[in-house]
Amino acid sequence: MKKQLVILVFILLVAWVLAGCGGGGSNEPAAVAPREEATSSGDPEAGQPLFVGTCSACHGPEGLGVTGLGKDLTTSTFVSERSDAEMLEFLKTGRPASDPLNTTGVDMPPKGGNPALDDAKLLDIIAYLRTLEK
Repeated sequence: MKKQLVILVFILLVAWVLAGCGGGGSNEPAAVAPREEATSSGDPEAGQPLFVGTCSACHGPEGLGVTGLGKDLTTSTFVSERSDAEMLEFLKTGRPASDPLNTTGVDMPPKGGNPALDDAKLLDIIAYLRTLEK
């Protein structure tokens, strides 16, 4: 009886695995949906003056960076490889000079040092940053 139960469980397991493999008999690879362009939920026009007023002291008014202070954001893979949600969390946290990934040796304060920036305004800045990408 125990042996029959083990065989039954084995058969059911194999059937379950095979059912998950699909069928159809086609050996062609499944079509891969094209990657959609990331769209920002912010307003780049509203983000531009916020960027200039908060971020340009270190990153320059056009995002090209200021030597010894802030990186060029127009060619930044850090920015381009992150979603808006990831960038939002980064901007809210900032990056201390002690962070091993900080290559300038200068603190990037949370919200660029502007505590008045809420999530919506930060998303506007992120949308503006997306327009600067080369």
